[in-house]
Amino acid sequence: MNPIPSLLELKKLTERLQLGEIIGVPESISGGFLHRMYAVETTLGKYAIKALNPQIMQRPEAMQNFLNSEHIATIAANHTPALPAKIIDGTPIHEMDNQFYLVFNWADGESLKPDQINNDHCEQIGTILAVIHKTDFSEIALRNYGSGHSSLTDWNVHLRKGQENNTDWVNPLQEIIDKLYEWNAQANKSAEILTSETVISHRDLDPKNVLWCRDNPILIDWEAAGLINPMQDLLETAIYWSENETGSMDKKRFLAFIDGYKKLYGTLQANWRLVLESGFSGKLGWLDYNLKRSLGMECSDEDEQQMGTNQVNETIHAIKRYADMIPELESWMHLIQLNEY
Repeated sequence: MNPIPSLLELKKLTERLQLGEIIGVPESISGGFLHRMYAVETTLGKYAIKALNPQIMQRPEAMQNFLNSEHIATIAANHTPALPAKIIDGTPIHEMDNQFYLVFNWADGESLKPDQINNDHCEQIGTILAVIHKTDFSEIALRNYGSGHSSLTDWNVHLRKGQENNTDWVNPLQEIIDKLYEWNAQANKSAEILTSETVISHRDLDPKNVLWCRDNPILIDWEAAGLINPMQDLLETAIYWSENETGSMDKKRFLAFIDGYKKLYGTLQANWRLVLESGFSGKLGWLDYNLKRSLGMECSDEDEQQMGTNQVNETIHAIKRYADMIPELESWMHLIQLNEY
């Protein structure tokens, strides 16, 4: 991961942003698989400070993407329990010593584990997703979207490098290498069609990105926010909330999520096989990125490289599981569309 900011660096940051003087020692908390997050208490309040991954910030489009996503979160907060970064001196992103930060007001709450999620949670998040899809974001002009085509990854290049490095994911990757090309092509073909209808959404509203405080949700981590086909976003998010601890689908939770969405959004119409095939896109992109991290191509240190290796193995399992569940999910959506549930 990115280098850990020292206490001195965090003190300099809070002083520069006039957040008060730090009380005690900042606590490292979960910041997902890309960035570092700290709980910081000061004389003026408590904050969650996210140190953005330097490897990500080197990308030419990264800064604008973060500015866009925080603008989206700020608008969404007028209609949903979204938590955007604090705007200080006119910007949500702050640089100090070549490290970029986002600062959030502290939110008390915890994300739910799969075995803690019930039908009510699913219905509630389904309705919130519909609210996001119906929100007017027209003041934000998002570019670089519309072709729906992402490049075909050369998975064999990763495989050969993995074999040279004797990495532990070589055999699992080799077993599905032909399928990866097939799924990649399916995802691209689907995306080209589905981009004819898009909305702005969170795009990563899985359980880890929702904190719950006494049954009230708070939507965090908006960095993936952008344009997406609404039915693709619906199915991907419904799946997130319906998977149990073993990765199997809980049908009742899935139906509760869809029902919560439908109550606000209305009738659902789509080519569900096409929508489900588009779901490979994000998973394959995540696999590609973590293969590069595991191979030392896009990582800052050994810890991040190891995280990449771990994520490769987990993502391979997740993609295989997703491919297996597509026929059943398609049949569920056809019955929902016919109002036979």
